[in-house]
Amino acid sequence: MATFTRRGDLQWQVKVRRKGYPVQSRTFMYREDAEKWARGLERELETSGFVDRREAEKNTLRAVLERYRKEVTPGKKSADIESIKIGVILKDAALSDLKMSAITSAAVAAWRDRRLAVVTGGTVNREIDVLSAALNHARREWGIHVENPIPHVKRPEKSRARERRFSIEEEKYLFAALDGGERRADGTFGKGARNPWLAPLVKLALETAMRRGELLALQWENVDLKRRTAHLPDTKNGDSRTVPLSLKAVEIFKALQHLRSDDDMEEDEHEAGAVFPTTAMALRKGFTRSVERAREEYISDSKKARRKPVAGFLEDVHFHDTRHEAASRLAEKLSNVLELSAVTGHRDLRMLKRYYHPRAEDLAKKLD
Repeated sequence: MATFTRRGDLQWQVKVRRKGYPVQSRTFMYREDAEKWARGLERELETSGFVDRREAEKNTLRAVLERYRKEVTPGKKSADIESIKIGVILKDAALSDLKMSAITSAAVAAWRDRRLAVVTGGTVNREIDVLSAALNHARREWGIHVENPIPHVKRPEKSRARERRFSIEEEKYLFAALDGGERRADGTFGKGARNPWLAPLVKLALETAMRRGELLALQWENVDLKRRTAHLPDTKNGDSRTVPLSLKAVEIFKALQHLRSDDDMEEDEHEAGAVFPTTAMALRKGFTRSVERAREEYISDSKKARRKPVAGFLEDVHFHDTRHEAASRLAEKLSNVLELSAVTGHRDLRMLKRYYHPRAEDLAKKLD
């Protein structure tokens, strides 16, 4: 049964009551709009098609995403990265300030197009995944009824597999930019990265093909330098993995032990704690800045030597490219693809192929 109440001179409030259902109410400027809404709601109640939309009309997408980032995201392996993606969506007020009931496929598609003008399709797809997960969680767990429009939104085309490999000179300049950022005796800092964990982390990534999250989660108690192994109890795909260590990787670990304070230093087999006590955000920013410094130094050296810089030198470089490079280098040592996948942690050999990028000139030598 619907009741209509005049509120002031400009509004009408309508309430619909039915036994077994929560009271529904809304306010309208005109009585005819209130009556139309009430008739529609009563039809839903009569046909058992009723959906309580009060929470969806009360909450904005911004409120839902902020709650999701606070309550759900911290429990995920990729919490830091997902938090960043949520932050990106929140910056778009045209989408995030909409009521949940107004989140339509058209609204999401318009946001997608705005993002595609700035970043790649792969990045947008990952942000869409986060948005979809938050919408589904809000409906299932928080009673905020909204039809997830994501299945009706056209996804950007998947980007082609990256084939970024580091040249010897690129690696030389990158390592120079990563090293030498320690504080000098006079209190000033060197030109390199100030984060002391950054250089060994990048070098270890190139030696082991471990993911960024795996390196940051690596604990000393799972590193056995005598057996030359590093155990990863929980990886991205949910399986544990034990990574074999090259002699160079062992040397990097030994050098890392000297970075620890005297209070923390114990015998190898008794060490505990994170191997790299830094954050994903610090790694991301530090790596990006180091790449920029390395490129600037290379251009400066080229000008001094009066030689033309190589086009694309250290351009379009991401930390994840170290995994591509490492997988390709390991493939040169491990001809058995199953052995290679055991090291890199790929369960799908088709995905491994996306990471293995041999240089054509190297393959040509094998044909001789």
